[in-house]
Amino acid sequence: MSTLAIILIVVGVLVVLLLVGGLTAARRRARDGAVDYAAHVAAADHALEAARAADRGWDREVMEDVARAALNEHHPGWDYRTLELVLVDDRPGIDQDRAEFEAADGDRRVRVTLARDDTGWSAERVA
Repeated sequence: MSTLAIILIVVGVLVVLLLVGGLTAARRRARDGAVDYAAHVAAADHALEAARAADRGWDREVMEDVARAALNEHHPGWDYRTLELVLVDDRPGIDQDRAEFEAADGDRRVRVTLARDDTGWSAERVA
């Protein structure tokens, strides 16, 4: 067997090994990311429950209605599959309270930031 053939075989084996290793690492990263995201959503739900227990005004149904209205205004006709609470920022008083929802349709994610004042919740930003 020639030297060139041996070198080509070794390079081919190395390329295959690197490809398999990269695919394995990408799958692991994707799986771990999904777990982290689910934990993040669960933590936001827990923070909402703590905020609701501490003071009134953190009514999830009202907050979701405001987020849906903002999504319909900024992205009319968009058929998102999920609307998840991903952040609760409960500060002293009500004028600095913030919450973030994330709407997703599988391909695209849009964040809706809600702010609260004396009149209730309003959409501060849709991005």
